[in-house]
Amino acid sequence: MTARIIDGKVIAAELRARVAEEVARVKREHQVTPGLAVVLVGNDPASEVYVRSKHTQTQAAGMASFEHKLPADVAQANLLALIEKLNRDPTVHGILVQLPLPKSLHTETIINAIDPAKDVDGLHPNNAGRLAGGFAALSPCTPLGCIILTKSVHASLEGMNAIVIGRSNLVGRPLVQLLLNENATVTIAHSRSKDLPQLCARADLVYAAVGKPEMVRAGWIKPGATVIDVGINRLPIADGKTRLVGDIAFKEVSEVAGAITPVPGGVGQMTVACLLVNTLRAACALHGLPKPAV
Repeated sequence: MTARIIDGKVIAAELRARVAEEVARVKREHQVTPGLAVVLVGNDPASEVYVRSKHTQTQAAGMASFEHKLPADVAQANLLALIEKLNRDPTVHGILVQLPLPKSLHTETIINAIDPAKDVDGLHPNNAGRLAGGFAALSPCTPLGCIILTKSVHASLEGMNAIVIGRSNLVGRPLVQLLLNENATVTIAHSRSKDLPQLCARADLVYAAVGKPEMVRAGWIKPGATVIDVGINRLPIADGKTRLVGDIAFKEVSEVAGAITPVPGGVGQMTVACLLVNTLRAACALHGLPKPAV
């Protein structure tokens, strides 16, 4: 059996098209243009690529895109002042501070300064707490993307056994809450978990978000399971080049799983698309409009 490949590129493109339709409708019916502000501190090459991609896709969806680039040695007070200004700006509905930040800045303080209603990364404690309590909240983009990819295979996740490997605030923890909202039965595992292969082997849905290249092997996977790979790792190959791999041993797991996401071309594609969803949802909520149809 060879697994069905879950094509994140195609699913993300469909989602972006639906967002663009809703943005056009909100502009037409309510004269509101959703606006996303992205703050980049320093010039980390990977972060610059992400920010450029966010800017392009935000504009392509018909939204306003505001970029703020600050030097790596910016004073924390100056960054906080910019966030306060964006919090007060009525044309900005989503604020994203690109992580990681330079060591001189206190990430928690910066995230906590963002207005929770504009926190499109879903990292503010208010949003994390609301999500954990089962209330409506802006959810982190990558876990949101994982759920959408899973639902491209299974219309309902109700009663399914899911395992999330990794407990980060950015992916693992919020993904558990979103799976609970879908009425799945959820196990959360991590680097200290015992008998991880046995825990995985019981799961209908496997989510790997640990940052360990090809850690999850074919023997861990229940035949026919759906496998979502959140990992992005660079492995060295000849001539000083690298290749991208996930946390799943893709080739061997593909022979056991029912469906699997590739790396690249899987979850990563969904993250920016879900950022657009969150910005649109935030704009509608801030203007007291009904929740958009995405």
